[in-house]
Amino acid sequence: MAAVQDGQIEPESEKEIKSETLNDATGNHAAAVGGLLPSSPVSTASVGASNSSKAAASEDQQTLLAVLQFLKRNKLVESADILRREAGLLEESDDAQGSEGGRDELGGASADEGGEAASLFSRVTSATGASGIATGPAPSKATVAQGSEDQPDVSVVLSAYSQQGDPALYQMYYSGLKKFIESVLDCHRAELSQLFYPLFVHMYLELVYNNHEQEAKEFFEKFHGDQECYYRDDLRVLSGMSKKEHMRGNETLLDFRTSKFVLRISRDSYQLLKRHLQERQNNQIWNIIQEHLYIDIFDGMPRSKSQIDSMSGSLAGEAKREANKAKVFYGLLKEPEIEVPLDDEDEEAENEEGKPKKKKPKKDSMGSKSKKQDPNAPQQNRIPLPELKDSDKLDKIMYMKEATKRIRLGPDNLPSICFYTFLNAYQGLTAVDITDDSSLIAGGFADSTVRVWSVTPRKLRAVKSATDLSLIDKESEDVLERIMDEKTASESKILYGHNGPVYGISFSPDRNYLLSCSEDGTVRLWSLQTFTCLVCYKGHNYPVWDVQFSPHGYYFTSGGHDRVARLWATDHYQPLRMFAGHLADITCTRFHPNSNYLATGSADRTVRLWDILNGNCNRIFTGHKGPIHSLAFSPNGKFLASGATDGRVLLWDIGRGLMIEELNGHTDTIYALKFSRDGEILASGSMDNTVRLWDAVKAFDDIETDDFTAATGHVHLSENSLELQLGTYTSKSTPVIHLHFTRRNLLLAAGGYNP
Repeated sequence: MAAVQDGQIEPESEKEIKSETLNDATGNHAAAVGGLLPSSPVSTASVGASNSSKAAASEDQQTLLAVLQFLKRNKLVESADILRREAGLLEESDDAQGSEGGRDELGGASADEGGEAASLFSRVTSATGASGIATGPAPSKATVAQGSEDQPDVSVVLSAYSQQGDPALYQMYYSGLKKFIESVLDCHRAELSQLFYPLFVHMYLELVYNNHEQEAKEFFEKFHGDQECYYRDDLRVLSGMSKKEHMRGNETLLDFRTSKFVLRISRDSYQLLKRHLQERQNNQIWNIIQEHLYIDIFDGMPRSKSQIDSMSGSLAGEAKREANKAKVFYGLLKEPEIEVPLDDEDEEAENEEGKPKKKKPKKDSMGSKSKKQDPNAPQQNRIPLPELKDSDKLDKIMYMKEATKRIRLGPDNLPSICFYTFLNAYQGLTAVDITDDSSLIAGGFADSTVRVWSVTPRKLRAVKSATDLSLIDKESEDVLERIMDEKTASESKILYGHNGPVYGISFSPDRNYLLSCSEDGTVRLWSLQTFTCLVCYKGHNYPVWDVQFSPHGYYFTSGGHDRVARLWATDHYQPLRMFAGHLADITCTRFHPNSNYLATGSADRTVRLWDILNGNCNRIFTGHKGPIHSLAFSPNGKFLASGATDGRVLLWDIGRGLMIEELNGHTDTIYALKFSRDGEILASGSMDNTVRLWDAVKAFDDIETDDFTAATGHVHLSENSLELQLGTYTSKSTPVIHLHFTRRNLLLAAGGYNP
């Protein structure tokens, strides 16, 4: 904890503290040693004057004595001495701890005594670093422990709302702050206006919890119209919570209560707010800021309204800057060395032209390019990856050959689009996937079935029975053909097994397996050799919304209503990793191209990037105003695109942890995103029945970042994202739910016809 005396930070903390953060512990520390505000929610005069401390209520004195005894019992003599001095034995000291302890008899309902003592203990000990009475607020290190803010017990979570003041004054408190914010300069108004929503919610919930239903109703009706439009859905849920009984077991409320709402504010704006609350003794507002908000303070110019709006909208506010500072190895893994033989046709073409070396260097350079080690790539053995089988090597050779015939896309050379329309699905098509070589397409349906089609002349065939296989000559060259049963050949296959709608499907890279997830809470692994279910993975307790194979196979990930993403291996019944942190359903998951990271999109309007090796969350991206339903990594692994119900596509720089562009144009939920094979074009598909193409190269090349931007997390977005739009293509009453670029950069789209 950084100690402040006479306004100066101690030298040992000066190097580490770049910005002032306000959280539960440090906020109370500021009130205790900074001469700012007492913590009592209803007191209207300073409690700290030495001449008036003797007149304090006997209950307050008893609480202080109890805390002192607690400190002595734990042999915290120095802390007890500091509390005794600040309780009124020295001049001009604030009795913040006493008033905090006095909340029991002031708030109407008593909180848990053990928790209250622990809370007081944390605030008292936070002052032990000061060698005297400090005269300024204490900045804190980012590593200050948050205590027990994530209590799973509902009664403990809700008990915080028992500490409230006069219900008749709530409107006055809020109106006073609103009037102040509207009167400050424009540059500060935008930043301080961020306080309106979290304060409004917590003040309303305090009134409801303490059975002031009429006052809560009047408060909501008067001020709910002042909130930003992107909180409309949250306010609709809040309005239905008009009685104390409604609060128990409500997931939205518990999320909001247990996760501190993060606000990013410049130091100048914060000082204005602090001075106002000090002068007005607006203790109700101050207590909510201490208990429920995390104010991330930066040095520099305040952000503009557009900059703030671009990053706002999630359930818990913005992400803390520290959350996006971890090192991310976003580079690609070194490709295995595979020689690419030339086809006979290619050799003949070269001989005819009289330039036999014309094509060969081109193909060799293609191979050598993939063999270079990316400096930002993780170590090859950072996570165990499956070894390449002979069939995998053959497939890679085919991929390299196709790549030599790939069309180079750009603003002047847009891709052709082939649309697969599912007819007679009766709005039952819920998921689509296409194999990497574009030979198979699968659909998940609301009737609990999975259907697989061949989109090439080659029909789908199952392997022969064991009896028939024993009769085959295993040494023959065409053994792979002989094991297939021609009697089973058909253009499509139906896979039965789920007992609920299928919401996600994913082909394995080698096209031998298919994953599906369902409302029944299971993930199933299907064999595309026998078209039967091999494994049923059970771990989710609620519907599973998405599933995806790793680009290297073997691993796969799932996410669903239980808010936890899981990492699995095909040969393990139990998940290898569980990634917890989202505050609402995980609606989509995507592997990074190097398989070392996993991105998850959620209904809490955030995107998180997880490290598969250790399970840490390395990035939290905020900015969407609705649930996120699509994610896509750029082929080079440096960038991430996300799409949501707000109709916006946001582009993120993974290395810097910054938003770099906002693409506007769609009018409905974006369910599909895909980069072209060379990463030059981004395609987006939406429920508005359109496919839009965007200039990814220009979007990424126009990035303007400097030290200030990196330090503060500011974003500089282009004023008109339509300049990046290359084309819009409308389907015939068919929402687009999947996009896929072939190896030659032909764009495939898919959706169910909705007449």
